[in-house]
Amino acid sequence: MVLHNPLTTRPRVQAVPVVPATSRLRGVDVGALRMDADGFWGRRQAVNAAATLAHCLEWMERLGWLANFDRVARSEALEERTGWVFSDSEVYKLLEAMAWELGRQPDEALEVTFSALVDRVAHAQDADGYLGTAFGHRGQAPRYSDLSMGHELYNMGHLLQAAVARARAGHPDDALVEVARRAADHICREFGADARDGVCGHAEIEVALAEAGRAFGERRYLEQARVFLARRGHGTLPVPPLQSAEYFQDDVPVRDASVLRGHAVRALYLSAGAVDIAVDTGDTDLLAALERQWENTVARRTYLTGGMGSRHQDEGFGDDWELPADRAYCETCAGVASIMFAWRLFLHTGDVRYPDLIERTLFNVVATSPSPDGRAFFYANPLHQREAGEPAADGVNPRAEGGVRAPWFEVSCCPTNVARTLASLAAYTVALDDDGIVLLQYAAGELHAGGWRLRLETRYPDEDRVRISIDDVPAEGARLRLRIPSWADAASVAIGDAPARPAAPGWYDIVDVSPGAVVTLTLPRSPRLVFPDGRIDGVRGTAAVQRGPLVLCLESVDLPHGVALESVRLVPRAPEAEADGARASAVIVEQTPSGDPLPFGGQPDAGIVTRSATVTLVPYHRWAQRGPSRMRVFVPLAPPPGDAH
Repeated sequence: MVLHNPLTTRPRVQAVPVVPATSRLRGVDVGALRMDADGFWGRRQAVNAAATLAHCLEWMERLGWLANFDRVARSEALEERTGWVFSDSEVYKLLEAMAWELGRQPDEALEVTFSALVDRVAHAQDADGYLGTAFGHRGQAPRYSDLSMGHELYNMGHLLQAAVARARAGHPDDALVEVARRAADHICREFGADARDGVCGHAEIEVALAEAGRAFGERRYLEQARVFLARRGHGTLPVPPLQSAEYFQDDVPVRDASVLRGHAVRALYLSAGAVDIAVDTGDTDLLAALERQWENTVARRTYLTGGMGSRHQDEGFGDDWELPADRAYCETCAGVASIMFAWRLFLHTGDVRYPDLIERTLFNVVATSPSPDGRAFFYANPLHQREAGEPAADGVNPRAEGGVRAPWFEVSCCPTNVARTLASLAAYTVALDDDGIVLLQYAAGELHAGGWRLRLETRYPDEDRVRISIDDVPAEGARLRLRIPSWADAASVAIGDAPARPAAPGWYDIVDVSPGAVVTLTLPRSPRLVFPDGRIDGVRGTAAVQRGPLVLCLESVDLPHGVALESVRLVPRAPEAEADGARASAVIVEQTPSGDPLPFGGQPDAGIVTRSATVTLVPYHRWAQRGPSRMRVFVPLAPPPGDAH
């Protein structure tokens, strides 16, 4: 459907990332909310467009990842190919980010860059539609000779997602779309129900084929995604040493699982694709299983930040309640994939819990990864950094968990995942249904969607108030629905000059909204202590501080001179607000060695001296921005007066 977008000068199709065949709610265009440049997310979108996209392109050029495509196009031997076997996917994720950015706001220079990059990719495609630079060419192993770890289908899945973005952003006949369709046709021939019986070790092709089927009007792509999903979980993938079928989600069929397990990004990509398949095929049993898995995973295997993945080994989920703070992996890509999964479940169910988790993940994982200049990133997101990291050199960082944001990694999946998420972010802030509009995430800007024209004024999450001015509505009786976050137990809503009314967490509906109305949503953000479930061994006896949607952290640079991070004990009373962080009462514990040769054996009170103090906590998403530091989110609690230490 071609619409006129008042924010541009040309007609365009709706650039919506996820478009189910049927759903309770509908997403909006990536340009529907034009965010203010000085707002929390508007700043990050601007930096993403101005710096991050070029930064990613420069690194891929520098390391030869783009040259791999040129060499395939020239039929050169590639025994010495640069990059991991999945480096092609970073090029495709960058193309997707560029496509969404161009859909959000046209840019002539970026259009030229995009087209030149597509041209290099297109020239590397084989005659039968196969596209990859690590297998099947001179000096390389045969195609699909390593389905467990070769990532060929994973790579082409990201190619399809880039093409979906380009098609939905107004270019259905683009060269990238043609390349992707040829690749998808090749996959259907090679892996159809009566062809090669295999799946990819890294799920991604499932969600890509499902959305490509929708975008390109090809039902057989959805069917191929369904075939891949049905094959997984039967132990068919060869298992490399030190790994397991669970790592690939090949141990249990998706519909029979009760919780997410194995490699976190693989599990979440697979789950997102499974929702697409279940919705478009009407598979209610599969949908119910996915909702159950999401609920159990969030309840038992998800960090306070929304991060997922508690094991560095396999970058995976741990067991229930296995959520150590200092060894939290919480890969940035897993945060992005979690949003993909939750968003699809939300469109199907309308359950407020899904955008609640999306908000938590956006502010405390996605926003944490990039540096303010958009040229350095966190890969892993621990909740406790015992030692300050070494300053990142201007080179490839071989470690994913160094405690500092690095400009690039040997496995640089996170920078491009952040880039495509920020470019398409507006699409996850609002939804439409048959009765009206639903505001899900609060960001300052102009909103044009489904016949609605709104102005949102706010400095959220750094202030309590969101002012919504209604300029136009699609029809009489239209309903405005507001999400009241789960943490906002003292929220209120005022319409015009009328007294504010309490608004409990969940949905707050305003019916018969008229042009000219002004709605003020107040979300008091008083800092509060958050206590972990007692079954989480790694943080028992501690507390975290949260303010609004922001998780706060204690950072070594904010401690008094000579006070060690591990010496701080929080007094269990409500913290006080300070700027965008908090000040909390604490006790500083000074302990002399017990004399035992092991760090055990002392008496509870022996050699302990305490003194009162006040400590400052800052938003977790800002940690290590002032240089390498030590940090913790969960701080041990001081014992009540008179109790043993």
